[in-house]
Amino acid sequence: MTNLNRRAALALAAASATALTTATPAAAQSSSPAQRIQLAYRAATQAAGGTWQAFTTLNSQSVITENPTTLTEAYSVNKIAVATAVLDKVDRGLLQLSQRVDVTADIVIPTGDGILPLDGAYPSSITIGHALALLLTVSDDTAVRLAGLVCPAKELNEILVAKGFPNTQVVPVANPNRFYLGKTTPQETHDLLTQLAAGTLLSATSTAYLLKILRSQAAFTDGIRRLMSSDERARVATKAGWFNDGRNEAGIIFDSADKPALVYALFCQGAGDPTNFGGTHPAVLARVALGRVLLDAVPATTTVKAAPYRPTNGG
Repeated sequence: MTNLNRRAALALAAASATALTTATPAAAQSSSPAQRIQLAYRAATQAAGGTWQAFTTLNSQSVITENPTTLTEAYSVNKIAVATAVLDKVDRGLLQLSQRVDVTADIVIPTGDGILPLDGAYPSSITIGHALALLLTVSDDTAVRLAGLVCPAKELNEILVAKGFPNTQVVPVANPNRFYLGKTTPQETHDLLTQLAAGTLLSATSTAYLLKILRSQAAFTDGIRRLMSSDERARVATKAGWFNDGRNEAGIIFDSADKPALVYALFCQGAGDPTNFGGTHPAVLARVALGRVLLDAVPATTTVKAAPYRPTNGG
């Protein structure tokens, strides 16, 4: 797997997704969407190897259940929880998305993911809204620290506990405004996303704001969404996380009426190739193959209510 080039990796992922649904046409036609998802999950994860924890529902019915209550490192998937806590404070009038935070040289993580380590122009300032957009699209690690400036670790954890997520917690450090991203369970991540999609986690305004970011073309496209058109990607809200040998992803797939139909939380450790954080990692390829099957299980028409992606040419 390590020596696969990009073209070969994409071919493998595409072939896997196709084979899982068309290798036995009669069986595929007679099986339910849930059964096809289960078959795809077993095939993809067995091929990838490693240890998996997962919880996925289709129309509120469980279709993938593997160690769903196991506490596991969330990595950047917990950035959704961080954003939730910040937006909870916005909803309560304690913060505003237009409020600015300072980006100083000492707060930038020079080797971290994202945009802020690249600009080299410090000190500067950005809005909380800008920080959250960077946090959830390019998974900007410095944006985690910016979130901590307005929502310290202790308060952040208390907000999540109050919302019913005692296992989805960040890890405080000596500086109260900084933290590691901590752990979660597939069940809690799934439930957080379910409540977000239902509009019961945050206000209507904050819900729309958060889902717009997670469904944007700028959000993660190298896993579940890789083998999808731009309009298909707009139906999927997703966030991935990666560190050491862990490769995670969680999200929501919307149907043709723009209603949440499928919610997934997929966590993997030890699938090999731990220094490969690109699209050819075995666990990422497993999610690529599974993504097409998940999408095809959700009814869709040619009309998608999410704003379609239409690039501009400047001007």
